[in-house]
Amino acid sequence: MWNRRKSSAVPAHSIVTPPAYSPGMRIIDLFAGAGGLSEGFRQSGHFVLAGADIDPDACATYRRNFPDSENICGDLRQGDIRERVLAVAESADVIVGGPPCQAFSQVRNHSRLIDDPRNSLYREFVRIVAEARPLALIMENVPGFAQMGVREQVASDLSLDGEYIVLPQLVDAADFGVPQTRKRLVFIGVRASLRIEPPKLVGTGATTACGLMRLGSGPVRYEVAPQNGLLGLVGHLAERLADPEDETVVTAAQALSDLCALRAGTRQDTMPAENLPPPLSRYQKAMREGLSSQVTNVSVPRINPDTVLRLGGIPAGGNYRDLTQNLRRRYLTGQKWGPHTGSGRLDRRHYYAYRRLHPDLWSWTLNTKADSVYHYRDPRALSVREFARLQSFPDNFTFVTDPRTGELPGRLPNGATHSRYRQVGNAVPPRLAAAIAVALEETLEAAHAPHQSQRQQTVRP
Repeated sequence: MWNRRKSSAVPAHSIVTPPAYSPGMRIIDLFAGAGGLSEGFRQSGHFVLAGADIDPDACATYRRNFPDSENICGDLRQGDIRERVLAVAESADVIVGGPPCQAFSQVRNHSRLIDDPRNSLYREFVRIVAEARPLALIMENVPGFAQMGVREQVASDLSLDGEYIVLPQLVDAADFGVPQTRKRLVFIGVRASLRIEPPKLVGTGATTACGLMRLGSGPVRYEVAPQNGLLGLVGHLAERLADPEDETVVTAAQALSDLCALRAGTRQDTMPAENLPPPLSRYQKAMREGLSSQVTNVSVPRINPDTVLRLGGIPAGGNYRDLTQNLRRRYLTGQKWGPHTGSGRLDRRHYYAYRRLHPDLWSWTLNTKADSVYHYRDPRALSVREFARLQSFPDNFTFVTDPRTGELPGRLPNGATHSRYRQVGNAVPPRLAAAIAVALEETLEAAHAPHQSQRQQTVRP
């Protein structure tokens, strides 16, 4: 299907061989983490050759969920790891990834992003693309790239002096059927020799049209309301948001309502799938496709009595601003927990720990901590499975950690439970990745079609 290059002088045992007939693109996922980008491409019918990451816990999750793909665990800056990655990348049609970039100040200092030693992993991503020369590339990162004026530098670096046409674009995952607002800056590049433009990603536009409005007459409450004066569009979106059969815009309740039986302090991390109620939305039904007899990652953290009291004072969709002065006291029940602020009040660092989902709108942006958002109905944090639902990972995708204990190269601290939340919170939502994959495939197909038609005319008798 694709005009693939043959790898040169690469040992056969070092390359994952795809099935004899591979109808889609072949990709390698760099800085893959748990595999959000890989999952989106796989769901779109493409073959994931390999995923690479330095975190052994994320690698364990990747191996668990992509048994037919090679998992390369280690630092890409090390020669042996780089060679393993290149051995696979030379067979890939598309290289994808989200390399961390630690330095944004270089624009102000008139130095290049790629030259800053703190951005060595980003430099490795560009280097792999330059050596493997895939048909296309995809790089995603935080929206701060655009705000800091880095976008143009990255597009220039990825273009490899004009060999690729690169289109950067800011997208929000909630505009692509993910029940969570999550903005990402996505760079899509295609070989200039193909004489095509990279695809532009087009979503629903829902996140710019509506949001939550705080209403304070009587008990404080939050309701979905228009933003930016887009009242007409919001009326249409409100109907779609309320429709459980519409997957283009998905609310928190449509994502999580079948998991409402989970309780705070539940340590059991699996439950029989038969214990789930019937799916209450098309999204829930889609998330359960391929689910076996067990649902994993369903344990829920314990909750402090002070937190229960505070959540009782926060309506669905609310946050710390809804707390009364009494509920902003550092300790409410006499139980001392966490560092003392010295003021007897909650510190600013606590504010992001008191946010509740609204059932009729998508979630806040998740971070890597279990208390980054609380349930819209029950006074509890979310399980890893519920985090995964809000990120659009299917229920048959299980998050694990490396069974080895203690410090390991690349392992981040704070233990196995935190690692699972971090893996989900750092991931690219698979539904957003799938939208990217579909748009890219359609673009490459369009470039391929004229050549195919010309070839057929040539051999016609």
